[in-house]
Amino acid sequence: MDILSLLGIILAFAAILGGNVLEGGALGSLFNAPAGLIVIGGTLAATILQTSWPVLRRAFAQVRWVFLPPYVGLDEGIGKVIDWSVKARKQGLLGLEGLAEREPERFARKGLQLLVDGAEAETIRGILEVDLESREQRDLDSARVFEAMGGYSPTIGIIGAVMGLIQVMTNLEDPNTLGSGIATAFVATIYGVALANLLFFPVANKLRAIARQRSRYEDMMIDGIIAIAEGENPRSIELRLRSFLH
Repeated sequence: MDILSLLGIILAFAAILGGNVLEGGALGSLFNAPAGLIVIGGTLAATILQTSWPVLRRAFAQVRWVFLPPYVGLDEGIGKVIDWSVKARKQGLLGLEGLAEREPERFARKGLQLLVDGAEAETIRGILEVDLESREQRDLDSARVFEAMGGYSPTIGIIGAVMGLIQVMTNLEDPNTLGSGIATAFVATIYGVALANLLFFPVANKLRAIARQRSRYEDMMIDGIIAIAEGENPRSIELRLRSFLH
């Protein structure tokens, strides 16, 4: 689990609530059901309207990556490639067939299978790069969903604020309704801005960073597999791949 991400979210909202208490405000003043319904419901509705179902489903499934990011081990990947290159040098590319069948990682398994099948280096590169780019695009589309939510929520918060002020203005003769209307107006604005800057934009940026990290790993794999296909020395392959660590 990514403890820093969890700590960041807790710290962000603790700062808002703690600051409110230190200023003499009551915690209950920041909890307003109508404001929450307007901001959260409106933001979700706008996002659903602009996003296709497959992208939306994938985006919400990938939220777990904020706390449980997929493992990307560059050192481990380099070690794998070096082992493959040594085996290919000793036994030929057909010697990798057993490794390809047992390889748990889909991208690496595909590259190994292409090697075993005797595909040309440029053919292997083309196939794997298409695979990388399509996966990366899907990951970035997921990040854009939360980026869109971050763009919508402050505006929806302003709509909630205006609605609250309308409620106030139409009931000036009834003092009992003024408090709830003003509360909805200001709390909706807080909800919109806070959700955008403390949750939606950070989640989008985290997903984008994970996508870049995965692409870097797969780029490294492509370089290593191509080097094996071209018969490079294992030591030369290792030196080249180590550059991905910097």
